Amino acid sequence: MAGSRPTVSRSSAPAGNALIGQSGGPTVVINQSLVGIVQQARRTPTIHRVLGTRHGVAGILANDLVDMTRESDANLEKVALTPAAALGSVRKKPSPDECRQMFDTFQKRDIRYLFYIGGNDSAETANIVLEIARAERYPIRVFHVPKTIDNDLLVTDHCPGYGSAAKFVAQAFMGDNLDNRSLKGVKINVVMGRHAGYLTAASALGRQWEDDGPHLVYVPETEFKRKPFIDDVKRVYAEYGRCVVAVSEGIHDAKGVTWTQKLSSTAERDAHGNVQLSGSGSLGDYLAGMVKQALPGVRVRADTFGYLQRSFAGCYSESDAREARLVGVDAVKYSQHSTSGTVVLSRAPGPRYKCTTSLVALKRVARNTKSMPRRFINKDGNDVTKAFLDYAAPLAGRLHTVGRLRGI
Repeated sequence: MAGSRPTVSRSSAPAGNALIGQSGGPTVVINQSLVGIVQQARRTPTIHRVLGTRHGVAGILANDLVDMTRESDANLEKVALTPAAALGSVRKKPSPDECRQMFDTFQKRDIRYLFYIGGNDSAETANIVLEIARAERYPIRVFHVPKTIDNDLLVTDHCPGYGSAAKFVAQAFMGDNLDNRSLKGVKINVVMGRHAGYLTAASALGRQWEDDGPHLVYVPETEFKRKPFIDDVKRVYAEYGRCVVAVSEGIHDAKGVTWTQKLSSTAERDAHGNVQLSGSGSLGDYLAGMVKQALPGVRVRADTFGYLQRSFAGCYSESDAREARLVGVDAVKYSQHSTSGTVVLSRAPGPRYKCTTSLVALKRVARNTKSMPRRFINKDGNDVTKAFLDYAAPLAGRLHTVGRLRGI
């Protein structure tokens, strides 16, 4: 990351209006980035008006824009603490022809700056707009502002939105572990994560006692096999008389086919070609059925966290909220010196957690994703390591403290 350099303009920053869009899955802190952009843009002399597009690129195509220039700071701060996309989100990959149509809106509204908040697909959209703008010689500066609870964007140390979702997952497992300890059995929870297991791995952050669950953690970075899974559950159940399991929705077989897809007769896909993994309890039901057969008479339950983990009101990481605001503010600052890029976070070395931003080329983040490094996963592929806990703990922030009766 130290070698990354933003694309620097040799000319002065253009004068005109700024347009902000939100795209992809919402998060608890995505509006922090929105507010950061709005407030910094209003302080920037070259930016005259700040507009928002409703539902991302769909709003640009429909010329469905809102004026945010006069939005009060008091109301913006309320919006910043509100989960999900205040402008509305979208999962749409525009075609080159649609991108050219968007330039009609840009010209009519004198748009010289585009800030697009989203994940890797949103970075790809921003890059497409940038390439067409260069081909058409339209003077617009394009910036991708990162967010995703999956934490799978390239280059950046971590992604705004992940820390708060990680906190939710950790505390949800904390509560489920206490429930399971009270009424013993096997409990399986399916967590979001298509290719990267960061969010599922966050379940381990809530452990405070040696026998706390999740006792088993399975992520998409390793192959998931039925027999080792059953053997793991039997071993844990024999030791504790109970077992809590965290499973990523993206676990797959040796050929890379997800178990959710294998269980579905018709796999739905989004506009970017991604198989829809959330919104179904089929994987949890299937795994629970396997355990019931292996441990007859044992109480076995499964839940799918689904969309709860990405927009749960009132549960957010303070560091995540700060950094989500920071990447929005800094995107506007970068726009006065650079023509395009993606804002990324860099973790400073040392015992105290601290992050700074930098700017990298859009194409370095667009489209592709990263996975958890192998050093974050134990050798058996059924848990995380201390290295992961050290990485993720400052992102999730302070968690609830659990007490136990001394006599038990």
